Amino acid sequence: MRALVAGEVGEPDDVLRLETRPVPRPEAGQALLRVTATPVHASDLHVLRGRYGFSPEFPAVGGYMECVGRIEALGPGTEGLRIGERVVNAAIPAVPGPQVDGTWQEYVVADAQRLLPVPDRLSDSDACQLAVNPLTALLLVTRELDVQPGEWLVQTAAGSTVGRLVVQLARHLRIRTINVVRRRDAVAEIRALGGDEVVCTEDEDLVRRVADIAGPAGVRKAVDCVAGQLGAQVSQALAPGGEVVVYGALSTHRQTDPAALTIPVSARSVIYETKVVRGFWLNRWFGAASPADVLDALCEVRSLVVGGVLAIPEGRPFPLERFAEAVSSAEAPAHGAKPLLVLEDGRPGRAA
Repeated sequence: MRALVAGEVGEPDDVLRLETRPVPRPEAGQALLRVTATPVHASDLHVLRGRYGFSPEFPAVGGYMECVGRIEALGPGTEGLRIGERVVNAAIPAVPGPQVDGTWQEYVVADAQRLLPVPDRLSDSDACQLAVNPLTALLLVTRELDVQPGEWLVQTAAGSTVGRLVVQLARHLRIRTINVVRRRDAVAEIRALGGDEVVCTEDEDLVRRVADIAGPAGVRKAVDCVAGQLGAQVSQALAPGGEVVVYGALSTHRQTDPAALTIPVSARSVIYETKVVRGFWLNRWFGAASPADVLDALCEVRSLVVGGVLAIPEGRPFPLERFAEAVSSAEAPAHGAKPLLVLEDGRPGRAA
């Protein structure tokens, strides 16, 4: 089989090579998938650079998030799945937890507990993006912050993939959103998705606008994936007792200055207003959640996507041999569609 392998830590363009490897065998409780599509996330590239929250053993197959494919073989005693079934593989490594196989290859072995059957009417583009961004949006809103109908939720980077999904989910759950964007031309788009209020930091003061929108009761819940000064402003904008869950740090992208890798939160607000700033990382959630909780959350996401509540943006397909273009597209300033490595579907495969 073909596999996209990084020989060592480094820039993806420098370390990735397309190699031929033996098709792996599934062990007890595992299944062998023939991969049909797998996305290229920015976090996948940070793993290769050694700048993410975990590091695989190199040489390593890339892709540590998700894929869709069909079950080619089952390991001894593996139950609940059948050969030929189309499934999503939630390949996010649990932290702490064992190393998992990367998805940027034609065949991948996965634990049965991480496989979610999906209907054929769900496109490969939707299916292979099911287990990261939609799941993150669901967990942030419903598990991490437990936002209730009628409550306000502030979120930064509302135009990002997760941000758009949060808007859609909040509208479905009757949660009111204050959506922070940095470009004026993004305001109308977020409103059209269902965002209740949009604050543009290009020409508006975030703290003042949140106060004007929410009134004396204020806002107590927020999600942030920018960090830096903007993350600090979000905390400042919240009412006493408010909580910010930080799940990304877009302001530090490719940043090496230690001073830029901070959220300068006021000590007075933490002490006297008892505000909380804490993190969320999907890998640690997988490390702490039970297999039943993981399956429940994935099934809920599947229902929301299949039912049309959450619309995943269509990805841009690249054949595996054009991986360099896919990597470049993933990091373009306005790359638009998520790059997907699309492997030939329907070609007869075999287990080793």
